[in-house]
Amino acid sequence: MRRSGTFARQVLLVRVGRRDHDLDGAETLVLPDRRYGTDTAPLDPYGVGRLTAAEIEAVVPVSPAVGPGGPVDAAGPAMAIPLLPGERTMVRRIKFAVVNACTLASLTLGLLAIFQAMHGDVRVAAYCLIACVAFDGLDGALARKMGVASPFGAQMDSLADMCSFGLAAPVVVYASLVGSVSTAAAGVACALVAACAAIRLARFNVSPKDGRFFCGVPTTMAAAVLALAVLIGLPVSGEVQVAGVGLLAFAMVSSFPYAKLARLIKLPPWLWLAPVIGALIDIRLTFAILVVGYLVSGPLLWLRQRRTA
Repeated sequence: MRRSGTFARQVLLVRVGRRDHDLDGAETLVLPDRRYGTDTAPLDPYGVGRLTAAEIEAVVPVSPAVGPGGPVDAAGPAMAIPLLPGERTMVRRIKFAVVNACTLASLTLGLLAIFQAMHGDVRVAAYCLIACVAFDGLDGALARKMGVASPFGAQMDSLADMCSFGLAAPVVVYASLVGSVSTAAAGVACALVAACAAIRLARFNVSPKDGRFFCGVPTTMAAAVLALAVLIGLPVSGEVQVAGVGLLAFAMVSSFPYAKLARLIKLPPWLWLAPVIGALIDIRLTFAILVVGYLVSGPLLWLRQRRTA
């Protein structure tokens, strides 16, 4: 055997009749032998106890789960993440500020809607919600057109949507339902809208995006429907209104595919004549038919996709 053999080779080969003087001149590592209760007995019969420390360290496996031996510098410089990716020129910063100003305007209008609803001005609060919907669509369109879309803007838009559509819209609806139904029924229905809006927004942030359909009714459209229902004043009982609010809340967290507005705009122009004429005749009935038709379109598209899959 060669003296320069590795630890694995020396363990696998049985030493027969090898004398101790063969390893003279090497710095040996004596390991304790627990069988004989002594700390100096060599670990025979394979001569492992006479291996050098360098030979053992050369073949000792290193676990990837073991962290670095040195202390971690917790006070090191933190990595700064830019809010606006890409070239940071003055023009792009101004565009970035304009887009986020639209988002803040939606947030402010949502707060204003809450304040107006608390003072009993339900119609003014509903108009504020409609303005929230307009600014919410404007900030996304401007961000894409100006080339300043960013993860920061997406997160900020989600937080503003929760305030405007997840909190302000239920408060406005609650103020409109007070007096026609019990306080408990109105509170439960509006709390359901807030909870489903939070779930819908959180799921949208972490889910892959589909350019054709929404997964569930978006919070923006749900808030627009609630605000228009308050402005129009549907001639139905309070119980029916509470049931409609609950149905709209569950539609937000459903998995049914709903067409995006861009696909609806591409419909033939003659199809838009029916709702326009209907609105001139009876705007309340036309609004109810459009809302019910859109809610029913989700389950129908879902069934169609399952049959064709």
